[in-house]
Formats: sequence, structure tokens, C-alpha cells
Amino acid sequence: MNILMISGSRNLEGQTAQAAGTLLEGASAVGIEGEMIFLPQLIIERCRQCDDDGWGVCSKEGRCIIDDDFASIFQKIKEADAVVVATPVYFGDLSESLRAFTDRLRRICFKGGGSKEIGDKPAIGICVAGGRGFGASECCFHLDKVLRICGFNVIDMIPARRQNLDTKLPHLRLIGKGLVTK
Repeated sequence: MNILMISGSRNLEGQTAQAAGTLLEGASAVGIEGEMIFLPQLIIERCRQCDDDGWGVCSKEGRCIIDDDFASIFQKIKEADAVVVATPVYFGDLSESLRAFTDRLRRICFKGGGSKEIGDKPAIGICVAGGRGFGASECCFHLDKVLRICGFNVIDMIPARRQNLDTKLPHLRLIGKGLVTK
């Protein structure tokens, strides 16, 4: 079994990376392989809403015409047994890099048949709020909604905040270990 971890955090050692890494540690402990992708390190353009009606090839063919790193990530999603999406919380919502990615993913999956390629794949979301710690639950709501639109089988959404991250880490490790039974 293998997991693809998609992170919307630009801080490779921050709280979101720590939460995601802990889940991957748990998975690794039971023999699950994992790969982590940091979206801010890649080139992911925002959706261009190509046609006059706001759609494009995405609605007809389930692919995006923009030549950047999006297609290679979608290929990795199709090849993975499970996907974990982690994001820092900004204004009660996804990070800008994750929003750009999920906006395009949603478009190829919703009308274009990309959801058939995802095929009810298990997904987990992790939303980590820093600062005053507000907005993690709202962010989980937004992430859950977009992942379900894309066709994922969302098995868990984990809100965390700077103030309780240490208490969430053992839970994240157990979730990683539990993926072997999903």
C-alpha cells in the first residue's frame, strides 16, 4: 500500500508538516510507503476557466490544458492507494497553493470524469491553524466538501491548532497505522 501526502504548506518544518509527517510515520510503522508533495515548491497555476461558459477541456475530457505540475500530481493520485491532504489554515480556509490545486482537481473530476479515475479512493484531511488557532473546523468543512466533489471517500478530517497539536500527534500516528485496514 502507498499513500500520497499533498501539503499546501510552504514551511517544510512547520506545524502542518509535523502533523502530516506524524501520520506518515504511523503508516510507515506498519509497512505503508508514503510520498509527500509540497505544493508551494511546484508550479500550479490557478484555473483559467478556459471557455466562455467558464469550463473547457476539463468538463469534456477530464484533464486540464495548463502545462504545469498539476497533471503529474493527478497521475500520482491515481496511482496511490490513499491520499492525505494537509493544509495550514488561512482565514478559516485552505492555503492558496492548495486552493489553486483543488480548484483545478474539482473541475476535471466534477464533469470531466476524473472522479472515475480516483474511484472512491480513501482520503484524509488535516487542517492546522497556527496563530490564535481559529478556523481549523471551518477549513476541514471546506476541504471535506471539495474532496467529496472530486470523488474521494473521505474517511477522516482532523482539525488541529497550534495550542493542541501535541495532543493530536498520537491520534495522527494511529490514523496512519490504521490505513492498512482501510
